[in-house]
Amino acid sequence: MIINEVKCRSILNKSGIPGTDYSLNPYIGCSHKCQYCYAVFMKKFTGHTEPWGDFVDAKVNAEDVLRGQIKRARAGRISIGTACDPYQPVETRFEITRRCLEVLADYKPFEVSVITKSHLVTRDIDLFKRFRKIEIGFSITHINPRVTRVFEPGAPNSEKRLEALKILNQNHIPTWIFVAPVLPGLTDTDSDLNQLFRAARIAGVSYLFFDTLNPYPKVWRNVLRLIKINFPELIPVYQRFYRNKRDYEISLGNKLKKYSRYFQIGAGFAFSC
Repeated sequence: MIINEVKCRSILNKSGIPGTDYSLNPYIGCSHKCQYCYAVFMKKFTGHTEPWGDFVDAKVNAEDVLRGQIKRARAGRISIGTACDPYQPVETRFEITRRCLEVLADYKPFEVSVITKSHLVTRDIDLFKRFRKIEIGFSITHINPRVTRVFEPGAPNSEKRLEALKILNQNHIPTWIFVAPVLPGLTDTDSDLNQLFRAARIAGVSYLFFDTLNPYPKVWRNVLRLIKINFPELIPVYQRFYRNKRDYEISLGNKLKKYSRYFQIGAGFAFSC
């Protein structure tokens, strides 16, 4: 893993994500090496030639830059971790995410949402309790360890994520799960969804957001490559998905309604389908 210390000119940026006013990413790159990650597009702007997942740039001046920007920003919702995991392993060394949260905790008009795959997030429960409104979302695409090893080789396992969710809820920190992307034939079966909803209820999660696989060329080619190697029997499933994504989303939406009613947990698409 190549780790660089860099300086940023801006850390609080206007967001194009519905319902989010600003994005805040303490790092560039991510060591989780998720094979479906859309943030690979960041390489176009950074000059990195290393494979995505083999480098992390730590924005070491993020705290100071944020102090300047937050004073001029209009109140709104800030999402931390839209293009990196703010609690990936390098955070234990640099603590950039924590220091940014310390700045934000003093500005009550702002709402904060954090998205992560790491149980390290529980380290900052003391900080979360200082916020007027904050929520923690965990990206959990699947619970099957074989699928995790193939698609998220550098990320903490789902058991650790679910345990962290339980701890956060025990401390009265609102949480949700982000299931993205849904992998056809691997995370959308009745067995998979039943297991995920049940685990979410046990962890005390209030809502599950789902997002279907977006066939961006680079992402699609990589996902299909891994399917051919590890799950070749599913090749026809992915071919059908590619040709009929809208029909797939309608079918998945009906499943989500069924499990939402059964487990009494809110569920739906993160972005309108």
